[in-house]
Amino acid sequence: MVAENIEAALAANDADLANSFVDLAREKGISVSDELSLRVSDAVAEQNSTSHFAKRFATGLVTGNADDVASLSGTIAGDLFVFGDIRDVVREGKHLAMGEDTDRLILGLATAGLAVTAATYISVGGVAPVRAGLTLVKDARKVGRLGEGLTQWAGRSARQIVDAPMLQNAVASGSVLRPGQTVSAIKAAFRAEKAGALVRLAKDVGRVSEKAGMRSALDTLRIAEGPKDVARAARLAESKGGQTRAILKVLGRGALLLAAGAFNLTLWVFGALLALFGFLSSIKATTERLTQSWLDRKKARRLRQQLAAGVSA
Repeated sequence: MVAENIEAALAANDADLANSFVDLAREKGISVSDELSLRVSDAVAEQNSTSHFAKRFATGLVTGNADDVASLSGTIAGDLFVFGDIRDVVREGKHLAMGEDTDRLILGLATAGLAVTAATYISVGGVAPVRAGLTLVKDARKVGRLGEGLTQWAGRSARQIVDAPMLQNAVASGSVLRPGQTVSAIKAAFRAEKAGALVRLAKDVGRVSEKAGMRSALDTLRIAEGPKDVARAARLAESKGGQTRAILKVLGRGALLLAAGAFNLTLWVFGALLALFGFLSSIKATTERLTQSWLDRKKARRLRQQLAAGVSA
């Protein structure tokens, strides 16, 4: 079962998930072949190579979309230099001003991001996990990886933190070419007192990313129904680290709903089932080898008897 999940992850070019299953197997004492482990290590090394990182970083910086660590670094860099958030606020704000379809969630996240970025500089990175979390939620929304329940909750929260009329005035003359003037005008439309819940969500997403990796955070955002699920995922990531993605892959949202004791019991049972599956697979393989060996000997003995009969004739 573990080997099949690893093979599937490698086939999907998801070295991070494959490595998560290797970590989980190692922690549960489940054997993974040296050949398969080596393939996972090679895939992880390739995804972390300088050329791959540079290419994906540039993609994230320019497009604002992320699906791996490198492209996320690019999107965060763009947001830290306010380019990404200004781009998103101006685009969605102008949709709002023109009466067009507006993604108010992206608008709220980007507006909050501008305020958090300023705090990040003041605290010398002290709120960097929140900044990364906001970027992750925004990216998940853009690529359709934000679960329906969490989207509805975050959308309601985002609406509360933006003064729409003030923002319309701000973006009417705003431009990424005048970042200082634009940021000041946009920040004036940001209701910091209403942003507590959304900032807490971003902080928890940042904790998942920090402890278990960016893709674990994206997986969490896809299955979470609300901020409590994300908070549980943060605790899971702090406890299980690199194994988190494999656990979420197997147990889904159930991994976020179980109490600590029940979760440990479930994980123990899961490990026992994997070990049993491996034991049964070993018995099956041994039985097949013994049966084939017996058939080969029987076939050889029959052939010798036929040859002996022919010589006697």
